[in-house]
Amino acid sequence: MCGIFAAYKVDDIKTFKPKALQYSKRIRHRGPDWSGNVVANSTILCHERLAIVGLDSGAQPIVSPDERFILSVNGEIYNHIELRSELSDYKYKTLSDCEPIIPLFEKYDIEAPKYLDGMFAWVLYDKKTDRIVAARDPIGITTLYMGKSSKKPNTVYFASELKCLTDECDEIKAFPPGHIYDSNTDKLTRYFQPNWWDENKIASNPCDFKLIRETLEMAVRKRLMAEVPYGVLLSGGLDSSLIASIAARETNKAAVAEADKSIDANSTLTGVDAKGNLSFTGWTKLHSFAIGLPGAPDLIAAKKVAEYIGTIHHEHTFTLDDGFDALSDVIYHLETYDVTTIRASTPMYLLSRKIKAQGVKMVLSGEGSDEIFGGYLYFAQAPSAPEFHTECVKRVKNLHLADCLRANKSTMAWGLEARVPFLDQEFLKVCMNIDPKYKLINPKDGKIEKYILRKAFDTSDDPSAKPYLPDEILWRQKEQFSDGVGYSWIDGLKDLAEKMVSDEEFAHPKPEWGDDIPTTKEAYFYRCKFDDLFPSKAAASTVMRWIPKAEWGCHEDPSGRYAKIHDAAVEN
Repeated sequence: MCGIFAAYKVDDIKTFKPKALQYSKRIRHRGPDWSGNVVANSTILCHERLAIVGLDSGAQPIVSPDERFILSVNGEIYNHIELRSELSDYKYKTLSDCEPIIPLFEKYDIEAPKYLDGMFAWVLYDKKTDRIVAARDPIGITTLYMGKSSKKPNTVYFASELKCLTDECDEIKAFPPGHIYDSNTDKLTRYFQPNWWDENKIASNPCDFKLIRETLEMAVRKRLMAEVPYGVLLSGGLDSSLIASIAARETNKAAVAEADKSIDANSTLTGVDAKGNLSFTGWTKLHSFAIGLPGAPDLIAAKKVAEYIGTIHHEHTFTLDDGFDALSDVIYHLETYDVTTIRASTPMYLLSRKIKAQGVKMVLSGEGSDEIFGGYLYFAQAPSAPEFHTECVKRVKNLHLADCLRANKSTMAWGLEARVPFLDQEFLKVCMNIDPKYKLINPKDGKIEKYILRKAFDTSDDPSAKPYLPDEILWRQKEQFSDGVGYSWIDGLKDLAEKMVSDEEFAHPKPEWGDDIPTTKEAYFYRCKFDDLFPSKAAASTVMRWIPKAEWGCHEDPSGRYAKIHDAAVEN
């Protein structure tokens, strides 16, 4: 991951360049390793680099050998080796996984993103034709914003974060996932069109447990592409525990195959294959990281998982005051006032700082599973299988405004990259096409949330197989991250908001909020903080507030504790 800023067709590029560099500097936390920029005609591309792959020669923006194309990318391209082989006529200048985008664009034009397997946001400028194109990955794992100004209608701006655009633009929007922008038409075109995208088309494929397991294992394997030490975020819940278990197995395989077993587990390991190419870089054992209030459910469960799968585990705690003190910084980095996102992001933000301080640049995380499998406890109140499926598709389509935004910005605030195997394109293809009748939650029949995912990794019927997880973790009830770090975290936030927002203030919301009126003091508190940090009206247009489905009889508070099937449900 990195940070990008670009401005196309600027009136006076020489005068604007110093401003552009300052805007880019606002996201240097995303790329602390190097800064670069290229000016061509009336366009500037800036890049703040976080070096994960191609450490010595991957500086950006990347300029093609003929100097026609200029590319700035934020992301990771997992199939870059295959692309390099396919596009071998191109004279590569770097070892960056992102450079194949240039010859790919030369060959396929705006169809190019279809051939990329990864998470990405990129801007490419064609100096010869004065054309700019920009694209975002299919689900929106990587953040990207697009802005315009009514005073400068011909200029188009792109940035990894909202804060780069607020001084120049009175129209800002989150760049839609799975789309490409082309300045030739000034339009966004959807390139990602999987057969499951239509939320009204109900899936009908049978459930194949083996296929689910093998596809997720492959998704984790490809995301271990790195030339720096990596780790896993481990909450002790099903999703992060499965990712950690698979990653631990893959890391152990690589270590055994390519390194002397006598190397200390904390040392850095570099493997070399038969051709002399680097084939493994990292620690000889996987490191896992967890955070919570002292005694939190997640910390207890995470420790059990770490001991079972054999990771070197790092447990961190925070206090309520630590979390309260970080709220303004969290909202500044997250660029949202959504209650659920802020609740969950604050512990993740604090943990990311600890992880980066321990020398790690990349972690695997478990985002996406709850949307794919209907894992949030409120899904138990779905009236029917078709409605269950429709809600799953809607949640996946909105991930770029919710959990993907949280995972990306909470970690990148400290120059830490988060990769999310559950959102692998092939895994989505397999699991989003499963008939929703297999996903329905029915505790009376033993079908708890995400039953088919749990069953896919249940090896109890094979005595010779080593279990992926202990049963108490594999079949542990869902705890949303903001709950699992300690129930007093959410209770404390509510108490804080009650003190900070008077009844009089709450009864009189700001006129400029229009119909987007906070319904709780906690939501009001966050909205005021957001407005102080981002006073531009255009900023609020990029935010989506998520509230559980009232028509399903769900409680307004998004905490999983309010779901009727939670083991310790809070009474209304």
